[in-house]
Amino acid sequence: MDLKRFFAKGDLIPVICQDERNGEVLMLGYANEEALRRTMESGTAWFFSRSRQKLWNKGETSGNFIFVSKILSDCDDDTLIYLGVPKGPVCHTGHRTCFFTTLWEKSGKEEQE
Repeated sequence: MDLKRFFAKGDLIPVICQDERNGEVLMLGYANEEALRRTMESGTAWFFSRSRQKLWNKGETSGNFIFVSKILSDCDDDTLIYLGVPKGPVCHTGHRTCFFTTLWEKSGKEEQE
């Protein structure tokens, strides 16, 4: 499969990881073509670290892998979703998901249009 079309706008593409069992968003990472290829070959989530400038396999050191069963692309082919099942907490803080901090929440029960 030719993966180059996903990287037409740049070397990295955002990847959302989502639990296939309940739809929960687990994390956001970035993949280059090699990380995407390794994910497809291994069935575990691979990314490219922007800070360390190297490939990494989620769970390689912690054992908390994300076992990917399906990869979805958006309509512009510039964002991916890795659907899968996490083994253990996904966040390096020990939380199940990286999205555990509420930034804003609408208060009250005002009518929404």
